[in-house]
Amino acid sequence: MKVIETGLPGCVVIEPAVFGDARGFFYEGWNQARFAQHGLDLHFVQSNVSSSTRGVLRGLHYQWPNPQGKYVSVLEGEVYDVAVDIRRGSPTFGQSTAVVLSAENKRHFWIPEGFAHGFVVLSERALFSYLVTAPYDKTADAGIRWNDASLQIDWPVSEPLLSEKDAVAPFLAEVADERLPVYTP
Repeated sequence: MKVIETGLPGCVVIEPAVFGDARGFFYEGWNQARFAQHGLDLHFVQSNVSSSTRGVLRGLHYQWPNPQGKYVSVLEGEVYDVAVDIRRGSPTFGQSTAVVLSAENKRHFWIPEGFAHGFVVLSERALFSYLVTAPYDKTADAGIRWNDASLQIDWPVSEPLLSEKDAVAPFLAEVADERLPVYTP
């Protein structure tokens, strides 16, 4: 397993060791002991799967309070996956990082609590997997507008397919302080 740092401290890309032959392949998508050896002592409480078609953009989502860390991967297809630091007081507040996740590259992405998350589908269809550190909490559900210019996200689409909720999400500057996570060094 290879852990690759990104431009946002805490957000890392995981490349599993893949073993393959003429029959197919095998890899460990999650191994608590191996991750702990890399300083990622994570505890997941829920597993989610979504299916989307080309051009669908989901996000930028987060929960506050009751934040969720997300360990994400793509089982079929390809997505452009984004994390944004929205922790008040963070030295990287408002900054983002992105990674292409696909069934082919088998990469996984760890997005810690306190970050907003979203992705856009690049392939005809994508089957997306999430392991999360806290259960979904409807009262804590929140989002940031996907095309907030202050975030400087270089999305590979200009007119994505959005849910009604995502289309009208607030810009980061419009979110009340008490609705944002707090940075703790």
